[in-house]
Amino acid sequence: MQFIDLKTQYQRIKEDVNQRIQAVLEHGCYINGPEIAELEQQLAAYVGAKHAVGVSSGTDALLVAMMALDIGHGDEVITTPFSFFATVETICLLGAKPVFVDIDPQTYNIDPAGIEAAITDKTKGIITVSLYGQVADMDAVNSIAAKHNIPVIEDAAQSFGAVYKDKQSCNLSTIACTSFFPAKPLGAYGDAGGCFTNDDALEQRMRQIRNHGQEQRYYHGRVGINGRLDSIQAAILQSKLAIFSDEVKARQQVANRYDEQLKNIVRTPTVLEHNTSIYAQYTIEVDNREQVLAQLKDQGIPTAVHYPLALHQQPAMAHLGYNTGDFPIAEAAANRVMSLPMHPYLTEEQQQQIVDALISVVTSAAA
Repeated sequence: MQFIDLKTQYQRIKEDVNQRIQAVLEHGCYINGPEIAELEQQLAAYVGAKHAVGVSSGTDALLVAMMALDIGHGDEVITTPFSFFATVETICLLGAKPVFVDIDPQTYNIDPAGIEAAITDKTKGIITVSLYGQVADMDAVNSIAAKHNIPVIEDAAQSFGAVYKDKQSCNLSTIACTSFFPAKPLGAYGDAGGCFTNDDALEQRMRQIRNHGQEQRYYHGRVGINGRLDSIQAAILQSKLAIFSDEVKARQQVANRYDEQLKNIVRTPTVLEHNTSIYAQYTIEVDNREQVLAQLKDQGIPTAVHYPLALHQQPAMAHLGYNTGDFPIAEAAANRVMSLPMHPYLTEEQQQQIVDALISVVTSAAA
């Protein structure tokens, strides 16, 4: 059993993917090929944003976005302590300081109620993270940000395809950043990412920054990075985007089956009424997590933990001066969450096997 089944998906789109890759091999424009502009138009149309800028990874998307906003040495960026490390390492790479605000216990996303108290005269950005596939409370965050004239970046690495109050994730803030890492709901066959904005000036800056800061060839108007999206990855994403709406529906069906059978057994995901989740992960909470993980492994059920250590507890973040206990909700989640297999091609039979095993293990662990 696969935690994420990319092989079955490939068999579905094999002919189209191979044709698109072959087309890149034939025209030979491996960097900045025509597939890049085509994909950017398709991605922008999907989320409803004015601009999409393809980049080399979700991590580089965050870096490019903050560079476009001139975030740098001595600045502060407010974000969540419960996310993948890229959210904070990019802040630190620019010489800025991550400032954490604890999470909402229902959604695992940043709690807007704590943001305003964290704002100082050094605050130059707020990064929300749409964790596990559900968007944070963007209206509340944007309202606070507008009051203080602070840009908001949605880290949508796990939520491309999700909806917040009838608007798509990646069209809810100053800039949105997503990842097309292979395991994502919309994934390439290597590293890839994207930035989204409705601001023309920010779009132009991000296009320059992803290509060494060039305004035109060999004329560098700003410092940038090598953050371009490859033509082959763009071609693959075009093929996958064509079936993405079907896969979104299938993911919801898988989540519904999990919800129905596990709601009285473990803590299942809470999706707020105005949201839909893309379920980048189907994440539950359990007692005795290590015991549960080990016993499921013995039964051939793959699992994962996203994430076992809050960001302020990571050794690389020790310089920030936070201590265990500073963000108790994030710390509690880090000790209890685990993710079950989730992908559009998970059959009912496979899912029943997972559910039966989990119920058996959780029941025995509680005895």
